[in-house]
Order: sequence, then structure tokens, then C-alpha cells
Amino acid sequence: MKTFFARLLGEGFRVFFLMAGLYGLVAMLAWEGWLDTGALGPVAPAVVPSFWHAHEMIFGYATAAMGGFFLTAVPNWTGAPAARHVFIGTAAAIWLAGRVAMWFAGDVSPLMIAVIDLAFLPVLGIKIASQLIRRPKPQNMMFLGLLALIWTGNLMVHLQWLGVTSDSIQAGLRGGLMGLISMITVLGGRVTPAFTRNAMNRAGARPEEFPFSRRPVEVTAIGGTILLTILILLAAPSVVLGPVAIIAGLAQFVRLTGWRTRWALGQPILWSLHLAMGMLGLGEILLGLAHLGLGDEVAALHILGIGAVGGMTIAVMSRASLGHSGRPLVAPRPMVWGYVLMALAAVTRWSAPVLFSDSYIPVLLLSGALWIAAFVLFLIAIGPALTGPRVQRMP
Repeated sequence: MKTFFARLLGEGFRVFFLMAGLYGLVAMLAWEGWLDTGALGPVAPAVVPSFWHAHEMIFGYATAAMGGFFLTAVPNWTGAPAARHVFIGTAAAIWLAGRVAMWFAGDVSPLMIAVIDLAFLPVLGIKIASQLIRRPKPQNMMFLGLLALIWTGNLMVHLQWLGVTSDSIQAGLRGGLMGLISMITVLGGRVTPAFTRNAMNRAGARPEEFPFSRRPVEVTAIGGTILLTILILLAAPSVVLGPVAIIAGLAQFVRLTGWRTRWALGQPILWSLHLAMGMLGLGEILLGLAHLGLGDEVAALHILGIGAVGGMTIAVMSRASLGHSGRPLVAPRPMVWGYVLMALAAVTRWSAPVLFSDSYIPVLLLSGALWIAAFVLFLIAIGPALTGPRVQRMP
């Protein structure tokens, strides 16, 4: 048992990806239970269940996945020593304490919940800042600013629960989600073409066939998404948000045209990344149209939350877990189905108010069931890489 926990806390991706997978499953089961029975455990009556659900998906599940990624990737970027057992265990305990506080919100003071829940991202940010400063490249230091945007969204949620503000929770939840989308816009824009290029190189493709990016398009996609996040946090009017979201989404689709998606279709470990980035572009366009009066805004947000955040996190978590545990970068068959089910969950959730308003709750339950199934498959396929010893790769 001691060896197991030493291994689990020895590398950042292990414990945080495992917690993300388990929490993505458990939190959705709780939400499904509320949709079916109207009961959401001991959560305080003042906490609207839909807000609790959104908060725990954005600031609970997604931040665990993000923590595992940064604690693993940043040392590789900078050559800094990786976080070890004490910090990883402490950070994991802080994240878990935030989840426990939110689950038992009916028995904990709102101030205590806010203090506990808001602690994780600053702790993570300070750690990665200490590593990034060794090689302070602007393209990497910007992640600290994106973390700050996500944290600000969470703060706005807690300020309303504390009674300090009267109408900041909607902007806080949406701003937190779009902060995650900004993070994916940047990181996905790096890893998707880079991993595709590496695979094409191994397959003997010619350099002129490799993925490419266009700087004006990159600036538009990234800058537009970050601007959209800031505008949402500032509660800008829909007439402003709509065009910005549409432009950012269209730019994302233009980015994809240079990333050789067709070539990646033969490798699920690659097309899962392309699919998530496509969902990101689609979600931004649908969100922009909704702000202009064409479509359902919440449905569009779920394309972003499930299709882009859910899709990209399970794609990156599965790839990183396999690679950093010494296993071949080939998605196990259950994981391939997990990628598919996550995308289906996004489309199904979008369709509930748009196509199936008469069967709204059953379609929501179906979408949640697809999400749950995706995480069951993730834990089955990737769990051994997270909890088991590193495998010695064959030459």
C-alpha cells in the first residue's frame, strides 16, 4: 500500500488524472440523480442545483485535469525539477477539500467554502510560476494569466453565494468555462498539430505534407477567445459577445484546415484531439449565434463544456498517461469508444432544447449517461497506467 501511494503521488499526472476521472464520473452521477429524483444530497438549498453542477464540472473536474497536465508538462518545457510527493499530495488534498466543501455546502459556512475552494488554483499557479521562471517565455507565462481568469470566474461565483454581489454567478460560471476554452485554444493549438506532425514524420511523410499554422489565424483564434472570456466576465452585452464568439470560432475552423485532420483519422489518439478542437470552434459559433438571437445559449455552452473541455481533457489525459507511464501511444479500444461517447454526449446535450424540447429531461439523462460511460471506459483503459508501475518500453 505504501508503494502504491508513493507511486500515485510521485508524478503529477497520476493522482490528478485519476481524481479527474473519478470525479467526472461521480459528479455526473449526482447530477443525473437530481434530474431523476430532485435530490442532490446535502448541498445547501441556497445553492441552485444547476449552478452546483456547472461549478463542479468547471472548477472541480476540469481544474484537476488541468493540474495534472501542468505539473507534468511544465518541467518538460523548462527543465525545472518536477513537483514531488509532498507538494503533489498537498495540492491534491486542497483540491479534494474544495470538493468536499461543495458537496456538504449545507453544513459549511459560505465563507469557509470560498476560502477552501479558491485555494487550489493559486497553489498550482505559484508552483508552475516557480518552474516557468527558469525559462520565462511569453507563450508559456501567459498560462498564469489564463489561470487568473479562471480563478476570477470562481471568485465571482462565491461572491454571490456570500451575498456580496447579487448577479455575478452567471458571468462567473460562463467566464470560468471560457477561461478553460482559452486554455484549450492555446494548448490544443500547440499539441494537436505537433503530435500530428510527429506521427506523420514517423510514418515517413514529406515535410511539405506536415501540419502548418498561419499566424494571423492563430492570433485571431487565440486573441478572440481570450477577449470573449474577459468580455463575459465583465458582463458585456450580447451584441458585443455574439460577433466576437463567431469570429473566434470561424478562425478555429480555419486553423484546423492546416492541421492534416484527414491524415489523423487513422489514429484515435490523434483524431480525438482534432475532434475536440472542432467542437471548440463549433461551440463558439453556436454561442455567438445564440447571443444574436439564433439558437439556445446554454446548449451552445454545453458543446464547449462537453465537446471541447470534456473531449480535450480525456484525449490529453489518456495520451499523457500512456506516454509518461512508458506505454505505447495507441489508444486502447475502450478509450476509443470513450472519445466517441464524449462527442455524442455533447451533441445529445445540445439537441435537448433545440430538437427535443418535449423530451428535455430524458435527453439530458441520456447525455449524462454517455458522459458517465466515457469516464467508465477512461478508468478501465487508462487506470492501470495511472496506478501501475512504469512499463519498460521495448526497443
